[in-house]
Amino acid sequence: MGKNCVIVGGGIIGLFTAYYLFKDGHKVTILDKGGMNGGASFVNAGYITPSHIIPLSSPGIITKGLKWMLNNRSPFYVKPRLDNNFLKWAWSFKKSSTQSHVNRAIPILKDISFFSRELYEDLKRSQDFAFTYERNGLLMCFKTARGEEEEAKIADIASNEGMKIRHISAKELNEQFPKANYKVKGAFFYDTDAHMTPDEFMKQMRAFLEANGVRIIKNASVSDFEVSGNRLTAVKTREKSFQADEVILASGTWTPEMARKLNLSVSIEAGKGYSFNIYRDIGVVLPSVLTEAKVAVTPMNGFTRFAGTMELGGINDVINPIRVEAIADAAENHFNDLKITSEEKIGARAGLRPCSPDGLPYIGRSRKWKNLSIGAGHSMIGWSLGPATGKLISEVIACKKPSIALEPFSPDRKF
Repeated sequence: MGKNCVIVGGGIIGLFTAYYLFKDGHKVTILDKGGMNGGASFVNAGYITPSHIIPLSSPGIITKGLKWMLNNRSPFYVKPRLDNNFLKWAWSFKKSSTQSHVNRAIPILKDISFFSRELYEDLKRSQDFAFTYERNGLLMCFKTARGEEEEAKIADIASNEGMKIRHISAKELNEQFPKANYKVKGAFFYDTDAHMTPDEFMKQMRAFLEANGVRIIKNASVSDFEVSGNRLTAVKTREKSFQADEVILASGTWTPEMARKLNLSVSIEAGKGYSFNIYRDIGVVLPSVLTEAKVAVTPMNGFTRFAGTMELGGINDVINPIRVEAIADAAENHFNDLKITSEEKIGARAGLRPCSPDGLPYIGRSRKWKNLSIGAGHSMIGWSLGPATGKLISEVIACKKPSIALEPFSPDRKF
């Protein structure tokens, strides 16, 4: 018999959770505090990245972060602030930035990433949707010898995990893609990765869910929860109370706020990213990460997207034109003859990535509440791991053995 499931959050994680719960025969309601037309699920680079197996919290990132802290054009910008939650997160992040943690995280991230890619491809074959999905691989482009050295180390790790990686010289790159006219030293090509057009998919998924009876309520800020013993019985907004057999927190960077209402501590910091689109052919055929600048370039359905930066400055949606300019400058420095116009930069949007301290998402039950699940904290790979997260939560709710071991993703884990 199906359960009455209420999902708090209508981003990529919330929608995929709703999709798999609907497929299992449950009644589903999604409550989203916004209009479901912006944020990280819409402005991201659209990557499905089994190649991204190194967590954000890794050796050397603290040193880089300190160097970049006062430079608001840097790829990883931390705005210093005396906030207790941020300071706790930063301390946990520092403790997680060890080689032993990276070594433990690599197979975990690899397994869930490949599982998620398989689910995307199952979805594409299902013909429930007509979204753009291209599995053409990914170029990790470098401009310097130091950049090449760093990428070579990562490529070796990925190769040891069974991935196929090929080194490509600048000459080969421009012979293969002459119109793009790369201005780089070379690249490493990963054949494992795919890409999509996020805006397109989000609209299709929402339309599919609504057409199949999933209730989606926008501009519905959750104010509280009703409880009985160790179970949640309802989710309350200012206007209405929604009865629930199961509650799922998929609220991205707002998850800690929701969790505190339930006396839970979920450590997440908002990492703002920016993107803008170019609606002209610049010759970029393969998704390309400009590694030193941490900028992603993605050919999407009708346009090319430039996305990047990680800005830890709290929850806000302010567009910093200096950060946008840094992405545009990086693009122009990596492609000969490319010039980003002021009109294209004005179209920039921002989204908040929910970053956990150890670079692993929170997926699964909380021990405190029998019928509460959490899917949040995916950092920069939320789009990539959306299907896996939704599927795993649906398996938990159905009391099935999870397709991937959930212990590393426990919402109750300590740092």
